[in-house]
Amino acid sequence: MSESVGKKNAKLAKTLLVIAVAMFGFGYALVPIYDVLCEWKWIERDRPDDIKKVPEVAYEVDLSREITVEFITMLNESTPMEFRAEKKQIKVHPGEYNTVNFYATNKTNKDLLARAIPSFSPAVISSYFEKIMCFCFDEQIFKPQETKTLPMRFTINPKLPKEYNTITLSYTYFDNTEKSVKK
Repeated sequence: MSESVGKKNAKLAKTLLVIAVAMFGFGYALVPIYDVLCEWKWIERDRPDDIKKVPEVAYEVDLSREITVEFITMLNESTPMEFRAEKKQIKVHPGEYNTVNFYATNKTNKDLLARAIPSFSPAVISSYFEKIMCFCFDEQIFKPQETKTLPMRFTINPKLPKEYNTITLSYTYFDNTEKSVKK
């Protein structure tokens, strides 16, 4: 009887070990699997490496539709800046080009290297929101107490599904000064 219990315990331990190794392997392979799935399914991701600059293309402006674009600006908690959009929101027609200015100020007395990371709501919108010019394409260097005007030129692809009437674009600035010093 006790020998049978011992075999059962050994079998259970082996099963638990296999499950633990499988879970670790799955966790380790999750990022590469995600990249492959995104590439395979053409899922647009809005990571800094994927921020795309697109050429200005002449679309036919769809005057029958009006899309509200809201702008939200944020700072990472350790970023010593002021950051705001020229306008909180604008109304645009799909296919027309618009430029919105953002303003950022370095509040310190030393050089600052910062980068703005965009995100969209709803996320599916990002593949229809085409940026021709954006401060988010590159890191920005700010001199002490410097204020910069940062234009962002964009259009909304007229193929945007009709159920979307409001787009929220938010930017978060991150202080990358220490990262650049460590390189």
